[in-house]
Amino acid sequence: MTLSATSSVGARVWRVGADIDTDQLAPGHAMKSGIEVIATHCLEAVRPDFAAGVQRGDVLVAGPNFGIGSSREQAASALVQLGVAAVIAPSFSGLYFRNAFNVGLLLLRCERAQEIQEGERIAFDARAGGIARADGQILATEPIPGFLLDMVEAGGLLAQLQNRYQPRTPS
Repeated sequence: MTLSATSSVGARVWRVGADIDTDQLAPGHAMKSGIEVIATHCLEAVRPDFAAGVQRGDVLVAGPNFGIGSSREQAASALVQLGVAAVIAPSFSGLYFRNAFNVGLLLLRCERAQEIQEGERIAFDARAGGIARADGQILATEPIPGFLLDMVEAGGLLAQLQNRYQPRTPS
């Protein structure tokens, strides 16, 4: 498997429950600061150890309704800032779903996400549509349109557009 922003091997799992809202991801009291500071407060109300302990390439596994609440883009950007490779959940808020891809955060819809355990090491490939567990079990994920996966691999919509439309220098 060729690794990219839409695939990973050995990703460590962090677990949270259902109905994680945007205020838990990007708390209102931190919104006056830049994303570097907002990220240090990410999930502090439900996982005080998360922001300080999460490492680049780790994944967040949640219950249903991840990202409900306001449309604040910082709720997805905080996870990108912390280096989270993907969020896996049975369902996401529609606004959060689009904001996440816009800032380059991969979201994987998996009906069986709640079977994945805290600290487990998993592999995933969003283009192939599956999550591999250490015991060999494969959990299916819903297909993601290629243009959204391309956006994640580019680092988000803005980076994708900058790459696409930057002036070419004559050779």
